[in-house]
Amino acid sequence: MARKPYRALAGIDAKALASFQAGIRKRYSDDQILAELRDSAERLNRSPTMREFAADPETTVHPQTVIEHFGSWNEAKRAAGLVPRRFARREELVGLLRDLGEELGRIPTAKDLDERRGSMPSKSLYWHTFGSLSSALREAGFDVPVGEERLERAVEQGVALARKLKRLPKFADWADARRDNDGLLTEWQVYRMFDARRGAWSTFQFLIREQLGEDGVEVGSDGRLV
Repeated sequence: MARKPYRALAGIDAKALASFQAGIRKRYSDDQILAELRDSAERLNRSPTMREFAADPETTVHPQTVIEHFGSWNEAKRAAGLVPRRFARREELVGLLRDLGEELGRIPTAKDLDERRGSMPSKSLYWHTFGSLSSALREAGFDVPVGEERLERAVEQGVALARKLKRLPKFADWADARRDNDGLLTEWQVYRMFDARRGAWSTFQFLIREQLGEDGVEVGSDGRLV
């Protein structure tokens, strides 16, 4: 049985309500709302979620007001030049890479993305959407050799193994891990990426350490994660 509407609601004049709501929306212009979104992103150093925006003590606009003006939270962020953190469209991600490459005058790297966390999507979002950053770069029109993608994949796998071991993986560690996870490149595939020359594995460990450092993980001189 349907519940009867409250008397207070049933007695509302629809035209008067619509006029009132329109007046409320007019308290903020689109430009004012977009400015608040950009300012909040600058304070947070990332594109804000609705919850983060509402919790920002310096914002004066409620997230629902933002949605009423632009139709959705993500459309408002797009209008503000911010990247939706989880629901960016594929073409948006590609376009942002092209713009970044034009700004830099070269092919963007994972480090470039990390340094622009407030305005660029994370490298993990590119990895999740395209399979790798190299694949995303190729789709954006950059000439990225296939070997670069394999090395990128090896370093990502090396970082994951280092986190698990709490230290940089040795050649034997990789062989052991490969027996339990055939999704890993083989230790010899990794070794040959560096032309199997002397110091090849330590060069690989260096790249893993550099990536861990970019992720905020410190590695001691003994190779252990701090």
